[in-house]
Amino acid sequence: MWLEIQIFGFRALWSPYYFLFVVTLGVLYFLLTGPFRKRFGQYDKPSIAQQVMFYTGLALLYVIKGSPMDLLGHILFTAHMLQMALYYLLFPILIIKGLPSWMWEKVFSVPILKNVLYLLAKPLIALLLFNGLFSLYHIPVVFDFTKSNAMAHAVVTTVILVTAFLVWLPIFAPLEKLDTLSPLLKIGFIFANGVLITPACGLIIFAETPLYSTYSDPSSWAEAMKLCVPPGVLNGLSLGGPEIFSPMSVREDQATGGIIMKITQEIVYGTILAIIFFSWFNKESTNIDPLPSESN
Repeated sequence: MWLEIQIFGFRALWSPYYFLFVVTLGVLYFLLTGPFRKRFGQYDKPSIAQQVMFYTGLALLYVIKGSPMDLLGHILFTAHMLQMALYYLLFPILIIKGLPSWMWEKVFSVPILKNVLYLLAKPLIALLLFNGLFSLYHIPVVFDFTKSNAMAHAVVTTVILVTAFLVWLPIFAPLEKLDTLSPLLKIGFIFANGVLITPACGLIIFAETPLYSTYSDPSSWAEAMKLCVPPGVLNGLSLGGPEIFSPMSVREDQATGGIIMKITQEIVYGTILAIIFFSWFNKESTNIDPLPSESN
């Protein structure tokens, strides 16, 4: 497949403009947390771990949205679901952990915005918003429209990304006001996320027919490809449909995409659950008073 997609050109494969955007974000982070941070107050530089988290997040962002994965996401539903899993389940964690707490304080102190953010970051609201919007996005009529309209695609995917950040804030709370869940409730919160995302994955995995014309109808697919391939390149190509690039049938690709989403979600959620549980267990263990020694 790698050789076949070369026909779309360097710009479609590697998105140089998006690369510059990601590099700009990295430079801004370096300047705001380094040489310019004293302009905002007497704040310390982020730790090495925080810097690694943030820059890893940026690298992942480019892989998701700027590398050939983005192009493949318009050809294979499997690649699309892998994109969604990494974009909404892993990327926000890296950025939340990578930004110093003082930056979050600045964001959550903006007039009017702070009230909205504190409201939407409440665990139950964030839980329902993210999983509801993610499921709504994958309703066929919504999905096909979004994939064929550049503005709708940008707005919808960005809104879901914002809710993905909101859903992780109660777990990795960068501010004390956001840290409202006990370890046990955090475990329940993650379990609830896993349960709520399952129906959408199940519908996709077990559907007996292709759900999305974006991947099954050549004309709809060609329209969707305009979102990631320059018009001049696309107009010069004579293509059938996405199946010419894939060894799988549309139905197999669709089911595989749902399985990948579910497996990736289980891995991410399972890892976070383990981190929370063992951190909680170790903390409780250190708080237990040792048995008194017998006096001689």
